[in-house]
Amino acid sequence: MPKYEIFKQDNWNMILADVKGTKIEVLEISSEWGEDKHVFYSRPEMMHWVHSHYKPEEFVGRDQEYEQIIENFKKI
Repeated sequence: MPKYEIFKQDNWNMILADVKGTKIEVLEISSEWGEDKHVFYSRPEMMHWVHSHYKPEEFVGRDQEYEQIIENFKKI
């Protein structure tokens, strides 16, 4: 089962994705909030969540980081 590293700041702040058959599990690990796991049953469902969850206005001054996160999700 393919695993993807979407973003990694350090060992405590990262976004990982794991494809398990027809299911895509996205794990957000944050030193501030802990772990959040999101399960998607299609790539379009996941990408809809990505665009509503990661908004460009939250990455002001970090445009390259935002673009990299979106591109890494598209590779899944």
